[in-house]
Amino acid sequence: MKITCNQQILSKTLNTVSKAVSTRTTLPVLKGILLEAKEDGTLTLTASDLEISIQKTISVNVEEPGSAVVVSKLFGDIIRKLPNEEILLEQAEDGSILIRTHSSEFTVVSLPVDEFPKIGDQEEEREHLIFDAEIFKDMVKQTSFAASVDESKGVLVGVLTEIHPQSVSMVALDGYRLAVSTEKMNSGQENHFIISAKIINEISKIIAEDGDAEEVEIYLGKKKATFRIDTTEIVLRLMEGEYIKYRDIMPTQSTTDIVIGRAILQESIERASLLAREGKNNLIKMTIKNNLLTITSRSEEGNVKEEIIMEKEGEDLEIGFNSKFVIDVLKVIDDDEISMHFLTGTSPCMVKPVSGDAYEYLILPVRIPTM
Repeated sequence: MKITCNQQILSKTLNTVSKAVSTRTTLPVLKGILLEAKEDGTLTLTASDLEISIQKTISVNVEEPGSAVVVSKLFGDIIRKLPNEEILLEQAEDGSILIRTHSSEFTVVSLPVDEFPKIGDQEEEREHLIFDAEIFKDMVKQTSFAASVDESKGVLVGVLTEIHPQSVSMVALDGYRLAVSTEKMNSGQENHFIISAKIINEISKIIAEDGDAEEVEIYLGKKKATFRIDTTEIVLRLMEGEYIKYRDIMPTQSTTDIVIGRAILQESIERASLLAREGKNNLIKMTIKNNLLTITSRSEEGNVKEEIIMEKEGEDLEIGFNSKFVIDVLKVIDDDEISMHFLTGTSPCMVKPVSGDAYEYLILPVRIPTM
């Protein structure tokens, strides 16, 4: 193998592909990145941790085609530190890789190419979906934060994607809050799949880093999915198991409904949470009375009171929340105003748009002790 390529392009590509490099493995080859130089003037870089594989192809000048596996961290660190100019990569007879620029020269060992895992998705029956890239990113942002971080919770560490003929929804929940984001999409299909929240967030980052991607193509098999984002291909294992019937736990009625400014509510809760009791659910109390929402919190260090004007229909109410769970929801909403719906002071709260159902959030309350 002998090629020349641009330092910045190679460095950016390594940053993308290295997201799939295994950090905890007893197999040395999984700490590597496979380089494949082809006669058509392309270099394909691949990394895999056996759960997710990322492959990206760039244009280079190929003098001699070939392949090699290099240790990701060392190779990436070297390329990143080199000046922005043409880089020569050449494989020696002993398999080592020479990295040369105008003023620098490195030699790094390579790993066995034949030990690198094959990443191709061999499943024959596959559904094909196309997402708008920006919509995909937004839906991931609006839901993935609510997935569980407890690995013992099975599929709840994942994000459920539901495909309907005219719409698509992403769903995440951890037992304390539920997030649903829905967009119009004419797929003509009925399907669903679950992807680890950690992995779907990495996919979203790759879309953002690409910058030019307008679409996300998804090929769905029974156990694997392939994502194509411009010149990047991601193959991953789908999570197995039945997701909770989340619609069954969403309230269908309310006795108190309010419309309130999202930003001012978020800022008020963030201030109140400074005194929320650490170790006691970061508790804040909301009192809804007439057209005023009062937020209070108390600790040994002091107390705080915030008042916000709102629109209200229905009964007055007192309810307690973990401030973090409410802030997490408000941070991912872009609307200027939101609606909040309550049944009782001990029932979950629903957060929705003032009109429509582009997002739905369910937040469990916390019992209010004597404050």
